[in-house]
Amino acid sequence: MSEPKQYVMTYEGITKLEAELELLKTVKRKEITEKIKVALGYGDLSENSEYEDAKNEQAFVEGKILQLQTMLRNASVVDENDIEKDVVGIGAIVKVKDYQFDEEVEFYIVGSAEADPMVNKISNESPVGRMLIGKKVGAIIEVIVPDGIGKYEILEVRRS
Repeated sequence: MSEPKQYVMTYEGITKLEAELELLKTVKRKEITEKIKVALGYGDLSENSEYEDAKNEQAFVEGKILQLQTMLRNASVVDENDIEKDVVGIGAIVKVKDYQFDEEVEFYIVGSAEADPMVNKISNESPVGRMLIGKKVGAIIEVIVPDGIGKYEILEVRRS
């Protein structure tokens, strides 16, 4: 049997997952149980779309609970005190010059479970994140991105 995947995360990421898990286990489960009770009152289950929808939602929530429990069980929290302050690593905020768009962008480097590109939280496993890890201010990297080759210069590295 293979080893379970390790999820490298920041303390903030762990806290967020724990809160989501608690919400699903307490609030969402109760809401779905109520939906099922109401749908059962409608009678014949073979033609009861409300019941079917509630059962599907229940299956989705239970799957998400299992996923979050696995992630938390296999999480490895980054201790920011053990990380060099001037080197890009998980938990770093990196300001880069994006040569393709001629603009400055800040990326927050996080583990894959915390990634959210919409708010510039990029995974250490993403192409750009992987190339930034271990680099210092002044380094220039080139990386294949969906629309070609991205070229970035590291302008600043700081911790949150």
